[in-house]
Amino acid sequence: MKIVHIESGRQLYGGALQVLYLLQGLAAEGVENVLLCRPNAALAEHAHPYATIIQLPMSDVDLRLIGRLVRILCQHQPDVVHLHSRIGADVMGGLAARWCRLPVVHTRRVDNPEPRWQVALKYRLYDQVIAISEGIAEVLRAQGVPEHRLCVVRSALDTTPYQQPCARATLNQRLGLNLDPDALLIGVVAQLIPRKGHQVLLAALPEVFAKEPRAQVLLFGQGAQESSLRAQIAASGLQQQVHLCGFRDDLSELLPCLQLLVHPALREGLGIALLQASAAGVPIITSRVGGIPEAVRDGINGYLVPPGSVSDLSQAVASLLADPTLRQRLGDQGRVLVKQQFAPAVMVQGNLAVYQQIIRNRAARDAP
Repeated sequence: MKIVHIESGRQLYGGALQVLYLLQGLAAEGVENVLLCRPNAALAEHAHPYATIIQLPMSDVDLRLIGRLVRILCQHQPDVVHLHSRIGADVMGGLAARWCRLPVVHTRRVDNPEPRWQVALKYRLYDQVIAISEGIAEVLRAQGVPEHRLCVVRSALDTTPYQQPCARATLNQRLGLNLDPDALLIGVVAQLIPRKGHQVLLAALPEVFAKEPRAQVLLFGQGAQESSLRAQIAASGLQQQVHLCGFRDDLSELLPCLQLLVHPALREGLGIALLQASAAGVPIITSRVGGIPEAVRDGINGYLVPPGSVSDLSQAVASLLADPTLRQRLGDQGRVLVKQQFAPAVMVQGNLAVYQQIIRNRAARDAP
């Protein structure tokens, strides 16, 4: 079996990390992988042992991408084309695959609705649409994607790198901070974009800090909202307790030092950072939106609050910071949950089953 994968992400997180897990697992199953990605994408370096790498410019406004993809796909003639991202890979990748008369799968990782006319046209391109959570699948069903083209294969996480003790001195050194040994660390791991809800957390923090002055907040990520978040932090006088730490590729070493992970997202497909935190034994407070309730079970590995509610968020964060015994229990249960239900092997077999079914369907349709 030969699969061409198209992934446009630059950094190795979110969807790109899932593609790496998939390539590793498929290669172990004897599948031949070809990866199309941007030049200098972080995924290319890590995926090299598991796939043939082809780097090419990708943009959602460059229609010439269709021609580039047509040439590559028609040359390689894979059994299935798998589109993993939206920029350049959803519509233009689907059109290129159809031009070459190749079966095509699209993985949907976000839960934001699309215009119904767009859904009606776009999703005809795909033999199968894989949603990474039931929450995303519900959005697609509501917008008219036929049930026979839709399935759910959840995102996964290799928990091994997160099974290590905290080294607070290492955290201080890596981040250039001088946090007190008794500081209670709250982490946020998300792109600095509006739908991740950082502004909600910043509005909730004054009440949290009033109840627990030892709390310190570490914001991991980068994005278009960085300057506005800095301004909000300064305007609220939070500079001594809220730290913008940028994008990190060493989260497996940093997350075990957190007492709490907060994810105040307004929309979310599933949230790989939630799985990472649970793997590190960190309890979570997050929003009841999208696929999040599949990764964070209320009262099991964290607590769910209404999206956008400053008061509910501040109350939940302060309450959990005040109860170390409860934090320990939620963290321990989170480790078990991720290991049992979000293993990469389960995700790989789910995708492989989709490929096999598509190939069987195509063979039956083409038979005389």
